Amino acid sequence: MKIAVIGATGLVGREMLAVLAERGYGNHEVLAAASARSAGSRLPFAGRELEVTTVEDALAQRPQFAIFSAGAEASRQYAPQFAMAGCTVIDNSSAWRKDAEVPLVVPEINIAAVRPTDRIIANPNCSTIQMVLALSPLQREYGIRRIVVATYQSITGTGLKAIRQLETEEAGSQCTDPAYPNPIHRNLFPHGGDFLPTGYTTEEQKLIDETRKIFGDKHIDISPTVVRVPVVGGHSEAVNVELRRDYTLDDVRRLLAETPGIVLQDDPSQALYPMPVTAHHHDEVFVGRLRRDPSQPMTLNLWIVADNIRKGAATNAVQIMQYLTRKK
Repeated sequence: MKIAVIGATGLVGREMLAVLAERGYGNHEVLAAASARSAGSRLPFAGRELEVTTVEDALAQRPQFAIFSAGAEASRQYAPQFAMAGCTVIDNSSAWRKDAEVPLVVPEINIAAVRPTDRIIANPNCSTIQMVLALSPLQREYGIRRIVVATYQSITGTGLKAIRQLETEEAGSQCTDPAYPNPIHRNLFPHGGDFLPTGYTTEEQKLIDETRKIFGDKHIDISPTVVRVPVVGGHSEAVNVELRRDYTLDDVRRLLAETPGIVLQDDPSQALYPMPVTAHHHDEVFVGRLRRDPSQPMTLNLWIVADNIRKGAATNAVQIMQYLTRKK
C-alpha cells in the first residue's frame, strides 16, 4: 500500500510517521510530504530515512491513502485533488469537519458513518476525540442530555512554536516570536483558538459542533470552557454530564472498563487517577475521578486525559485507515 503523510515535518506529522511504523506499516511505501521549503530534508521512519517531497509530487505518485496534517488552508486546496485521483484522504485540520457530506470519525464510535464513496474523512479536534470516546458508552446506555466541560489543554496542541515559547520562558528569556498573547510558563489562560462574537472561542465551538455530529444528536446541550496550561503530555478535561436515565457508579465503571480504547484509573485512595504525565506517549483515553453530582440528578462528574498528539490526532487518523482497510 502507498500512504502519503502531508505535513510530515510538523509535530503531528512526525507522530503520524511514528504511529504508522508502530502499527505495522514500516514495509509499506510511505511518502513524507511538506511545503517546498522542506523538500529534500529527511525524516526517520521504521529504521530508515524518508526524503521529504512536495505535496504535488506526492499527488503525482497516486497513493491509496493520504493523511493530512498541514493546516486547513492546505487541506482545502489539496484534499479534493487527492480525492479526485482516487485517494482516500483523512484530514486532521478543521477544513472539512463541519461539512455535512464529510464524515467526522472516531473509529471506535462511528466508523460506520464512512460510505464506500467517501474520499475525504475528517479527523475531529483533539479535545473532542477524548471526550466523546469516554462518553460514548454512556451515550449508548443512558443517553446524554447535557455536557459541561472545562479543558486543560497542552501547549503541544498549538505546535512546535508553543513548545519553543514555553522552553524560552522556562529559561528566563523573553520569547521574540510567541505562539500566545500571554506568558505560558507558570501560567494558564482561558483562551484556545480565536474568540467569536458569542464570547466563546473556536476551540470551544468545536467541542459543541463536533460532539453533536459524532453522536448524531443535535439536541445535546454543551457548555465548554477551554484553558491552555503549561503541560506537554496531553489534554485533561473536567466533564459534568447529565444523562437521560439514572445510573449506578458500578455500572458506569463496568461500561468504561469494557470499552476499547479506554483505560479506567479510578482509585483516589491510592492516588490513582488520570494525569498527562502518565498518558503521554499512549494511545488510550484515561478516565477517572468518577462521582455523582450532588447538586443535580442523573448527573456524573468524571476526569478525562489523553495524549492529544497521539489519540487526539495521529493515532486516530491512522486507526481510521486501519478500520477502512479491514472493511475491504
